[in-house]
Amino acid sequence: MRADARKNRDHLLATAGAAVTEQGADVSLRDIARRAGVGLATLLRHFPTREALLEALLRTSFEELTAKADELETSSSPEDALVSWLRDCTAWTTEYRGVTVLMAAAIEDTESALHASCVTLRAAGARLLDRAQDAGRARTDIDGTDLFALVAALAWLGDQPSLAPRADHLFGVVASAVLTGAVSGEAEVSDAG
Repeated sequence: MRADARKNRDHLLATAGAAVTEQGADVSLRDIARRAGVGLATLLRHFPTREALLEALLRTSFEELTAKADELETSSSPEDALVSWLRDCTAWTTEYRGVTVLMAAAIEDTESALHASCVTLRAAGARLLDRAQDAGRARTDIDGTDLFALVAALAWLGDQPSLAPRADHLFGVVASAVLTGAVSGEAEVSDAG
């Protein structure tokens, strides 16, 4: 890709990121193009569908969360790693309003541009959960799909203005329900709220 085309694409992604943060994943493509100072045709040349735009926007974050899981797997206790990753993943999904609905749909739709990234992200969380389960630190009646659903549920709570003030407290309740026995460090989930 030519340098000027890369610069234009990066500008469109930055603009789209701000728009999705402010208005949610269903923000108008026309509005994103207008904010970026380009025509809709220019936006569509780079990203022919909303899903293609969101996949490009979210891919870097998915990769970062996956890398974070890899790092936590070797640097933290099983329960600390699981809670830390769960907190980071939930915070990220809350940042991009409405993205959890798209992620939940994409994980089941192999034709979705977001499918592979969502599957990889779910697998990263599942590895941390498996590790905590193997250490006897997490309940064994849940799996990576359940963990992915819990992230979506926690993010949804953060998206609701009337519930947002309770989001940290409810994160602690959910994290405590996932873990078993005594916890340490990061895994000591806050009950304040």
